[in-house]
Amino acid sequence: MSKIVSKFGGTSMAAAEPIKKVIEIIKSDFSRRFVVVSAPGKKHAKDEKITDILLECAVQIKITGDCPAFEKAEQVFTEIVNGLGLKLDIKGLLKRTKAEMIAANTVDFAASRGEYLSANVMAAALGWDFVDGSELIVFSDEGEFLPEETNDKCYERLAQVSNAVIPGFYGMTKGGKIKTFSRGGSDVTGAIVARAAIADLYENWTDVNGFLTADPRIIYLPEQINALSYRELRELSYMGASVLHEDSVFPVREIGIPINVKNTFNPENPGTIIVPSLHDSGVDVAPITGISGKKDYSMLHLEKDQMNTAVGFARKVLGALEKNGIPFEFMPSGIDTLSLVIESRYLDKIVIDKIAREIQTAANPDLIEITDKMAVIAIVGRNLKYQLDATAKIFDALKKQNIEVRLIDYGSSGLSIIVGVNNYDFEKAISAIYAELTSR
Repeated sequence: MSKIVSKFGGTSMAAAEPIKKVIEIIKSDFSRRFVVVSAPGKKHAKDEKITDILLECAVQIKITGDCPAFEKAEQVFTEIVNGLGLKLDIKGLLKRTKAEMIAANTVDFAASRGEYLSANVMAAALGWDFVDGSELIVFSDEGEFLPEETNDKCYERLAQVSNAVIPGFYGMTKGGKIKTFSRGGSDVTGAIVARAAIADLYENWTDVNGFLTADPRIIYLPEQINALSYRELRELSYMGASVLHEDSVFPVREIGIPINVKNTFNPENPGTIIVPSLHDSGVDVAPITGISGKKDYSMLHLEKDQMNTAVGFARKVLGALEKNGIPFEFMPSGIDTLSLVIESRYLDKIVIDKIAREIQTAANPDLIEITDKMAVIAIVGRNLKYQLDATAKIFDALKKQNIEVRLIDYGSSGLSIIVGVNNYDFEKAISAIYAELTSR
């Protein structure tokens, strides 16, 4: 018998009516054995997400020892339970949860309670077992996710139940403290459960039909992407396509489980299938898979005569970043130049001055220059390396719009071309590149 792991979140968990649609989807296929849920999202555009309310609670607990903001979460969950007509003692569950949040007094514990409560509600609605994420997902005491220990523990626990609802987003450290993934981490939990359950398919149900070739806020009616490879998913998600958490690919990649991103509110749409290789997808491969990007990057630019013979130069520079806990995105280089692209949020003036001094002491470059307000755009496509004119088309599109190119990096795999432009040119650049590369 086939086995499907399904993850639901966002708007679909925000109120009783969409949850009824979720229940209908789950019950329509008995292969759906394990369900992972997120915290409720926004029912209306002006609403607060439950996770944001709980983060507000965490601040209040730190300052006052109480969390009056929790009343907003209580109202949401009470309305959901009443709307579904459940016999669940939601008043008692909420009271216990608030007391546990105050006792724990940590941001991670508070942030995790949206998923915890959501999963309890869904388990009651389905009549399935509730299995806590703290029983399945293991972190070190330093907060590092431990995949193999998690897989063993998750496999053993899931073997004890036929059907279960699992809260996403969090697990537990070896020392017994709740630890969360980054925002959107319920997608990762679903992938972890799919791997441990040796599922035939991991479904990720959202409120969109799947991945699009570009951001619909920038491009009018972009095409839906029928299929992606794992590697393309990583490129697009990391660079701003927020349909699915970029780390979701790692657990399922271990045993080649496909991911199907689908729309809770349009279940007939096939969505986007994500597979190890596009040869396995059963659909035609488009020349360009998609275009995505993000604003607010800085570029650390270094120059040194005969850098190519200065053994250890790059290591010394990267050592200064590591020492200060600063990750970098890209590292384009030349014979006598080296540049590092870094998210600007890591670089306030104090940090910039500090790493500049450390780099100067360690590597003695002739020039250190940091510029900011740069946007980075990724053009992703499995066939890019076979399109000899792709780079020329990109430059031509940007030139026609008088857009300055601050960076271009052709990935060694041929899977993506990275372009850096000024923040204020971001939307215009995506529109120009999209029009040029998708024109017939």
